[in-house]
Amino acid sequence: MDTIARVRRAFHVQGWSVKKITRELNVSRNTVRKILRSDATEFAYKRGHQPLPRMGAWKGDVERFLIANEGKASRERLTLIRIYEEVRSLGYDGSYDTVRRYAKAWAKSRGAVTTEAYVPLYYAPGEAYQFDWSHEIILINGVTTTVKVAHVRLCHSRMMFARAYMRKARKWCSTRTTGPSTSSAALARVASTTT
Repeated sequence: MDTIARVRRAFHVQGWSVKKITRELNVSRNTVRKILRSDATEFAYKRGHQPLPRMGAWKGDVERFLIANEGKASRERLTLIRIYEEVRSLGYDGSYDTVRRYAKAWAKSRGAVTTEAYVPLYYAPGEAYQFDWSHEIILINGVTTTVKVAHVRLCHSRMMFARAYMRKARKWCSTRTTGPSTSSAALARVASTTT
């Protein structure tokens, strides 16, 4: 828009010729004529459809290689150069860059399809929980003390349990019931002792 305004100002206000405008503003002569002949305030090129004249017949082969790559381990996958060479051996006479751009657009559209899936997280009661330790500073009878707090959150109900320990000996003794291999009965014992 700024260039359009400068071209029109130079031609109508300052009286410059088309040749001088192209030289001074570094704009092609055809662009200057296009600006002066129309009343548009903005010019934009919009291609509705990318024809891919050379790639069109080979899309299926490139997609076949890309789909085969998805099922392989990362060490066994073909690089885009190898895919390009394979398609060339089949008769493709286009450039590598065309194959690369097509593969990038294909992967992007394929990723958009897979990201639309929603998998809700569901846990049965007593199936899973989250456990963590923290150090908290509390005030007991006017004395500031650091205690260790065990936090347990049940994944099914999102219920939170916390228990503070003054000494390490007590902490290590009772945490055996809240370790990762506990059952729902053990969690119920933890819940009953924290209430």
